[in-house]
Amino acid sequence: MTAVSERPTTTAAAHPLEPLRAEEIAAAGALLRELKGLGKTARFVFVTLHEPPKADVLAWSPGDDPLPREAAVTLYERGEKRTYEAVVSLSAGELVSWRAVEGVQPSIMAEEFEACEDIVRSDPRWQEAMRRRGVEDFSLTMIDPWASSYTGPEDHPSARRILRPLTWLRAAPGEHGYARPVEGLIVIVDLDAGEVVDVQDHGVVPFPPKPGNYEAKWKHDPDNVPAFERDRDDVKPIEITQPEGPSFTVDGHALSWQKWRLRIGYTPREGLVLHQVGYDDRGTLRPVVYRASLAEMYVPYGDPAPTHRFKNVFDQGEYGIGWLANSLTLGCDCVGHIQYLDGVVNNQDCEPVTIPNAICIHEEDVGIGWKHTDFRSGAVEVRRRRRLVISTVVTVGNYEYGYFWYLYNDATIEYEVKLTGVISTGALPPGERPKHGELVAPGLYGPNHQHFFCVRLDMAVDGPVNRVVEVDSQPSPPGPDNPHGNAWETVRTVLASEAVAQRDADANRARYWRIENPSARSALGEATAYSLMPGASAPRMYSPDAVFAPRAGFAAHQLWVTAYDEDQRFPAGDYPNQNPGGDGLPKFVEGDRPLDGTDLVVWYTMGAHHVVRPEDWPVMPVTSIGFMLRPTGFFDGNPALDVPPTAANGAACHAD
Repeated sequence: MTAVSERPTTTAAAHPLEPLRAEEIAAAGALLRELKGLGKTARFVFVTLHEPPKADVLAWSPGDDPLPREAAVTLYERGEKRTYEAVVSLSAGELVSWRAVEGVQPSIMAEEFEACEDIVRSDPRWQEAMRRRGVEDFSLTMIDPWASSYTGPEDHPSARRILRPLTWLRAAPGEHGYARPVEGLIVIVDLDAGEVVDVQDHGVVPFPPKPGNYEAKWKHDPDNVPAFERDRDDVKPIEITQPEGPSFTVDGHALSWQKWRLRIGYTPREGLVLHQVGYDDRGTLRPVVYRASLAEMYVPYGDPAPTHRFKNVFDQGEYGIGWLANSLTLGCDCVGHIQYLDGVVNNQDCEPVTIPNAICIHEEDVGIGWKHTDFRSGAVEVRRRRRLVISTVVTVGNYEYGYFWYLYNDATIEYEVKLTGVISTGALPPGERPKHGELVAPGLYGPNHQHFFCVRLDMAVDGPVNRVVEVDSQPSPPGPDNPHGNAWETVRTVLASEAVAQRDADANRARYWRIENPSARSALGEATAYSLMPGASAPRMYSPDAVFAPRAGFAAHQLWVTAYDEDQRFPAGDYPNQNPGGDGLPKFVEGDRPLDGTDLVVWYTMGAHHVVRPEDWPVMPVTSIGFMLRPTGFFDGNPALDVPPTAANGAACHAD
């Protein structure tokens, strides 16, 4: 450890897991510049809280001495073309660690993302390719900086740092440019040199003839696809009010709602993070999840055309969704009594960047929670179900993704991803139909593709000692004990080690997974548990021998379970950018560590399968994918039995 005297330090945070404040991000950069003599070529990729060891956090209580406050920094030294990782102590003004990471490329930085368009537009070869398509006004072009993927040794991260941007054309300023893709034109940009190193033109394809606008000033054009003369006039206002205020409280990043207690975190790579999720069970705060986050998004395209075959992006590991978050708008993104939290990230000079209203917190009524009518007496009891919503929305180029954590008053946890935005489009010659996609307008198609979302769940069901049990349902064998053949039973399989804890959902067996605490017992003598209930999903459709398949080995299975390791945070590895593959979960489990009765992490991957429809154009209606964590023997009965019998409008929800 390198100590430095008289260095500026920052004040302690209220809690060890509080996200880095703006002044802490700036202080981390100032410390590193001075301690390591960094110049202008040192670019700060991600600066985030270096979370204290789990044992220290669990042992800490308000009023205790603060834990060391540290920042983890990923830095790219452009002058050396080398990546560094550092940890600096913000409370002591010290350098805790510094190391070079060889043979990797860190995520694409915001300044690179933003500079790419000008770099491409200034290249004579690209300009000539556009002129071959009849384009002279280059200001009408849109260049999207697609991550390069890995197509061969020339893309290896040790060779060069590149992007493969694609081009679209607006018919007029402000129009929807994705309606006119420049098919067959691929550019390779060297980000270190700040120049185009190659232009590949696979032939001119005519621009699709029809506009596809969705903005109010354009969408009533009779040639638009689709065309509407006017907006609907039969939509009446809906007002959601809470005259006594919300049922939740927010103190810094600590959140309490009814019986739930948790902390909200935020990182530039993961975006929204939940910490220390627990439930107050009649005066006892019982832990459920220590840390939960979306750990990776992987979007492979299933079209072999030159413009599309390299598309397989890792939106977190290659970009980082925290700095892509939207500033959410009351009445549009969130409705009701809203509490917002800002997201604080860094730019490449390690200056703090605040995204106002990056996180939205509000309550929703979601229908009947439970009900029964005694038909003999006429007595009716019904309770409303309510949930707390913690959400954020990001824009990744053409797509929007909404990430929603729901906490219900019956102790269920749900995670949902909402997909919307604009499809990545391709063009076809007149009269052709795509083999690997679907037409959405004349000459315009959406390639087949998938989205895989891997959620990392650092489980803590009644404490850190857990195990995972796979539960299948199956018919009981016929015989004297099953004379009518109607019986069925559940079969439990303990996933005792990492080698066997690589599993897939099976709807034919109604499969789910119990995360149990074998040392905590319910009133009935069973291990307390929360069950992971799979939602709709799809397996990967590409060949296991695909060039890019090793880059996302985690997508081979929906469920992985690993022994806890604080350094194993991302399912495709720390540096998927230009990586040929092999890192992440497949490497984590090589040691086949035991899992029965230990501190463990559950990784669950959902696959959204997108065969594009005309209805997805020019902007997609929301589609969603998700899963639930449901208490299973965690309580001694219905935890929502004590919900009061009052409807949203004040009417009594019971009758004697």
